Amino acid sequence: MKFEAVLFDCDGVLVDSEPITNGVLRDMLAESGWALTPAECVRIFIGKAVRDERALIEANTGQPLTEAWMAEFYARRNRELQARLVAIAGAHEAVAAAHAHAGQRIACASGADRFKVEMQLAQVGLMDWFAGRIFSGHEMPRSKPAPDVYLAAAAHLGAAGARCLVIEDTVTGVTAGVAAGATVWAYCPLPEQGAVLRHAGASQLFERMDDLPELLARV
Repeated sequence: MKFEAVLFDCDGVLVDSEPITNGVLRDMLAESGWALTPAECVRIFIGKAVRDERALIEANTGQPLTEAWMAEFYARRNRELQARLVAIAGAHEAVAAAHAHAGQRIACASGADRFKVEMQLAQVGLMDWFAGRIFSGHEMPRSKPAPDVYLAAAAHLGAAGARCLVIEDTVTGVTAGVAAGATVWAYCPLPEQGAVLRHAGASQLFERMDDLPELLARV
């Protein structure tokens, strides 16, 4: 079945932002009294909006999650991303192949805030592919793992959820794509993570983003 639309997550799929963002978050949580290892920080927060984990953060720091704290997090995160961010290897080729496969109907549907998504795509030279077709979970009634952001992207492109392909890399994102009725393929550079992504509903795993063009050619 040829897909009517291809919907990409952003962080960890198109841009290698997650180690940077999680490093800033871990530093700030440590400064607030909650020490986490890098692996613990990734396990708890990957694929999620920081605000959605307010209760957990407040319970472990003993402090309220204030707007001032969030503003500092965004500022520090953005500085580090602007200094260090690169595209996932093969992302440009993957996006071009999806664009051709779906007759230009592609979108970026992220759980992150719009400023971050647009900044990142522009920084790595992907914005032209997605301009006008960027969707943020922060602007939806519910963010991932709810399907809202993927349903909004599919509706904008005039595609039925069941005829969409979602490209994700986290359990949270895979869950959202499946809930939207889409086929979900998971970018999984670490094979040991494959079982949990399969369990969440990913029907295809691939270890390199530049494998995606060949996979689409087989559909």
